[in-house]
Amino acid sequence: MARLKEIYLKEVVPQLKEQFAYTNIHQVPKIVKVVLNMGVGEAIQNIKVLEAAGNELTLIAGQKALTNRAKSSIAAFKLRAGMPIGTSVTLRSEKMWFFLDKLINIALSRVRDFRGVSPKAFDGRGNYTLGIKEHIIFPEIDYDKIDKIKGMNITIVTTANTDEEGRSLLKLLGMPFRAQ
Repeated sequence: MARLKEIYLKEVVPQLKEQFAYTNIHQVPKIVKVVLNMGVGEAIQNIKVLEAAGNELTLIAGQKALTNRAKSSIAAFKLRAGMPIGTSVTLRSEKMWFFLDKLINIALSRVRDFRGVSPKAFDGRGNYTLGIKEHIIFPEIDYDKIDKIKGMNITIVTTANTDEEGRSLLKLLGMPFRAQ
């Protein structure tokens, strides 16, 4: 069992149940999935950039990345519907817990001038989205073998009903929120 999942079951669930006065254990918010997304705008001119991004995202997630295609055409960007423009991975169950553990305990501490993640990046329904400017903070990425530093979005989808519940869940799991 993943270390973070064990912490969730043994420590976080009882604390959240007490904090929000839940009567049933199934009311306690849990993490459903983690979605990693890397938009690659340069893929319009050079498809090799998208392949490299997909390979790097596969290394980070431990699961094969899918190619995302444009839904509509945008003439200003020379983009046509159906062109590949990004790559993404959806993690669930064990892989999700291992990735979250790696993100919270290893990767975020490697960010330059890190003061914590924003506590305001919730969507109103308890889901959290985190933007990362440099994908090289993950230990799987070999700095010498990458051609360009890319950014990525990480969305943590929870069953929480409010932002306050989602924030408490992530804070108890060890997410380093910055002071407001």
